[in-house]
Amino acid sequence: MPQQAQLKHIHGHGRLPRVIATDSSRPWTMNSSSGDDEAPKDPRTGGEDFTQQFTENDFEVTPPAQRVQFILGEDVDDGTHVSHPLFSEMGMLVKEGDEIEWKETARWIKFEEDVEEGGNRWSKPHVATLSLHSLFELRRLLVNGSVMLDMEAHNLEVMADLVCDHMVSAGTLPPGVKDKVKDALLRRHRHQHEYAKKTRLPIIRSLADMRNHSSSKKDMVKSPSNQSMARPGSGSELSEQQHKGNTHFMRKIPPGAEASNILVGEVDFLERTLSCFIRLSQAVVLGDLTEVPVPTRFVFILLGPPGSQSNFHEIGRAMATLMSDEIFHEVAYRARKRDHLLSGVDEFLDAVTVLPPGEWDPTIRIEPPAAIPSQEVRKRPPELPKEEVDEEEEEARLREENGLSRTGRLFGGLINDIKRKAPWYLSDYKDSLSMQCVASWIFLYFACLSPIITFGGLLAEATGKHMAAMESLVSGFVCGMGYGFFSGQPLTILGSTGPVLVFESIIYEFCLKMGWEYMTFRFWIGMWVAGICIVLTAIDASALVCYITRFTEENFATLIAFIFIYKAIENVMVIGKNFPVNQGIYDCVCTPPIGSNASVIEYAKYNWDYCESYNGTLVGGDCGSPPTENVFLMSVVLCAGTFLISTVLKEFKNALFFPSIVRQYISDFSVLIAIFAMSFFDYSLGVPTQKLEVPNELKPTLSTRGWLIPPFSEKNPWWSPIIAVFPALLGTILIFMDQQITAVIVNRKENKLKKGCGYHLDLFILSILIAICSVMGLPWFVAATVLSINHVNSLKLESECSAPGEKPQFLGVREQRVTHILIFLTIGGSVLLTPLLRHIPMPVLFGVFLYMGVASLKGLQFFDRILIMFMPAKYQPDYMFLRQVPIKRVHLFTIIQLACLIILWLIKSFSQTSILFPLMLVVMIGIRKALDLVFTRRELKILDDIMPEMTKRAAADDLHKLDAEVGLLARIFPWGKGSRGRVVTKPPGLDGGLAGSGGAGSAGGAVLISCSTSNANEKEFEAQSSLLKK
Repeated sequence: MPQQAQLKHIHGHGRLPRVIATDSSRPWTMNSSSGDDEAPKDPRTGGEDFTQQFTENDFEVTPPAQRVQFILGEDVDDGTHVSHPLFSEMGMLVKEGDEIEWKETARWIKFEEDVEEGGNRWSKPHVATLSLHSLFELRRLLVNGSVMLDMEAHNLEVMADLVCDHMVSAGTLPPGVKDKVKDALLRRHRHQHEYAKKTRLPIIRSLADMRNHSSSKKDMVKSPSNQSMARPGSGSELSEQQHKGNTHFMRKIPPGAEASNILVGEVDFLERTLSCFIRLSQAVVLGDLTEVPVPTRFVFILLGPPGSQSNFHEIGRAMATLMSDEIFHEVAYRARKRDHLLSGVDEFLDAVTVLPPGEWDPTIRIEPPAAIPSQEVRKRPPELPKEEVDEEEEEARLREENGLSRTGRLFGGLINDIKRKAPWYLSDYKDSLSMQCVASWIFLYFACLSPIITFGGLLAEATGKHMAAMESLVSGFVCGMGYGFFSGQPLTILGSTGPVLVFESIIYEFCLKMGWEYMTFRFWIGMWVAGICIVLTAIDASALVCYITRFTEENFATLIAFIFIYKAIENVMVIGKNFPVNQGIYDCVCTPPIGSNASVIEYAKYNWDYCESYNGTLVGGDCGSPPTENVFLMSVVLCAGTFLISTVLKEFKNALFFPSIVRQYISDFSVLIAIFAMSFFDYSLGVPTQKLEVPNELKPTLSTRGWLIPPFSEKNPWWSPIIAVFPALLGTILIFMDQQITAVIVNRKENKLKKGCGYHLDLFILSILIAICSVMGLPWFVAATVLSINHVNSLKLESECSAPGEKPQFLGVREQRVTHILIFLTIGGSVLLTPLLRHIPMPVLFGVFLYMGVASLKGLQFFDRILIMFMPAKYQPDYMFLRQVPIKRVHLFTIIQLACLIILWLIKSFSQTSILFPLMLVVMIGIRKALDLVFTRRELKILDDIMPEMTKRAAADDLHKLDAEVGLLARIFPWGKGSRGRVVTKPPGLDGGLAGSGGAGSAGGAVLISCSTSNANEKEFEAQSSLLKK
């Protein structure tokens, strides 16, 4: 299609748009009028071809973005020009029965909501899409129409008088129809929530169909808007005659918000269009003008002759969308003359993107995006080039902030950790006052209890019952309480690990072979481990954590997650072996009681559970125990059901049902709901599944030992405490690596922790706890990766969604100590809860294991890259690393990491090699260092970096926007050198996609949606600088 024809289609008329093309460094600009509120008309609004009549020298050449930045950069000398959040409402003049009134048709907080045509409800919030023609018409109205800034009016009647007088004095309004215009402005305002209270839907007809009644005085319905109302919170009482706002919707309005009202309509007594943009000097509640009782600051009035209702509706939507734009609405507050408003419109037009009419359906409503990018770049001028930052100095500064730099003095890192964490200690208890913490506590209690008891059973077999379930419970209580009160990062959950179990079994077999006392020799190993850990704390050895990159930490986290998943499935399969489905004939039959006339056949139908209730007698060799052929199948159902319920309910906070607070509670208590639901299901069916077995007496498992271990024994030679240092060195490596890798995962930048790290303090507290456990003969507890990840996930905070359509944003984690303390306090009291806990089936807890393993894989880049290997290119998600690194290099990196994971799994799986597992973690760090020879530094920074995903994506988006538009029509008019543009589908200032169901949309072929902001050269420098810094 020729360019002229395209423009005619977009604008709806034959002449070219009134813009002038400049070079690439000067985005297109429009002429501004002189300066007063009633400025002379812009010469470009005539019917002549603008591009042929004027040249570039006739207009300002300052880019709109710079003019807006200058306006926003001015000091606010009083409180009247300070911007507030805006609620915009659009009303149209219609006839309701015999009454002519203003009807609410749309509203905006951040996104547009429309009254469904013919319905009695609001539409879903969606991104406003505007016709190109309506935006240019709106600009023309601001140029030609009335603009009244800082009007002194305390009610709607005074405002109507001032507006009419201004229009009459300007010659735009004939004096003879002044009273009719005023009467139209003072008509009653009816809002959608008032219609909803009616029993039937109202029949609304356009005012154009009721011309014979439009000027009838007897049909006049006076609005209570002419009564002055005090601002909310002033303490004044409203009379019964005054308007009652939609108080239910009021909770969606941001605090301190003001209103912007757009009034559009057609009347038969006007021959030309009238428009007026009004900003009140002080916001005031204007009766029933607004749906909610918030003070009005802006009013836009648009009245015209019949036949223009649809155009007026689109122009009104354009005005409301401009007012909801973060930049223009600040310009509207600060504007001192008409030119400033026009600069705001020009900047908005300079930042929009056009969608071709033949490639997009304008009736589709665009869903609000999940993340809204900042618009600060549109407010501030481009930054001057900064001096190049030395990467080594930057890394050293970050390490120092996290306590991972050598201090050069003994216990320097520990002292710094204490200084860093001490100011937050009291808040660690105050911040726990939330139901989210209760849900996290109960979930993690069951998640920790089952592995502790399971580990205790395995430990009993490995150590000849010197330590078992009771010792594990006591150790959990001692270590958990001590770590919860005094650690540097209480989000880390302590637990028993497989490598520790292997280490204990090797020591026990050695003592058994040598004829030594196991607990005494273990006492000295524990003392050495604690002493070495204290020495490592003194010399700031935790600073070595900086060498644990994403490559190592995600290998470790993925391995532990796979272990949880594998063990959950394996434990269910073990039940299948112990209770097979095909067991042969069950030799037990219910027979009638002696002396009964009933036949054997009648009683044979009763099973093992109900025979005695009917006074029957069980006869057969298997009657001593219930039938178990259904145990395995029931166990599979319980495990799968717990996993599915937990997974589905955890995501219920994003569902469409129930209020947000109900969804949040269901999501927080998802695992607890699953445990109780499946336990009740098991109880109701009566299948004899395996139940949780908890010791019911607080005493050592082995009667020959006490709670304190003697340091010396006749069986052990005098030099045994000395040689204990050698196994202690291996145990120290195991504990140090387990602890610090888990701490690195918890302290990821992605989690947005605000209270700082405490690597040195954590290691110091852990060494003391190991010493206490060695003295009491208790198992050693270290940081448990999967439990810690799930603890962090259960405490994640999201923003409260106030505006309709706004998606919650991740804010961080509720950092506190109380959940950790309560988890292990209840574990210590589990002995008292034995009657209740023995009703929980073990398959239910296996389902919790499965859920934790799968949930901990979420967010691991390594696991995402594994899945990508099996996806065709067109179905691969838009991950940041796929934008910046060739897919073959990504797969090569993933294969190397996967090979390391397989090696770790094989080493862990065999008892002969499992003791080398901690050493292999050190080897992983060396392998990662060797990758410097295979991959470039840039590739490694992208694929192996703990930088938050969203931060990296922002930098990558900036790089991909180097070809962004520098003007809305730079692509349409190719005569400007270097002009570049792009076609996307993004809402004003938002990163959104096309989605949603069909519905009423904007009219016209081309659609405008605002998007990115500044000059391409500025963006190029900004993006490159951002990538260099990161």
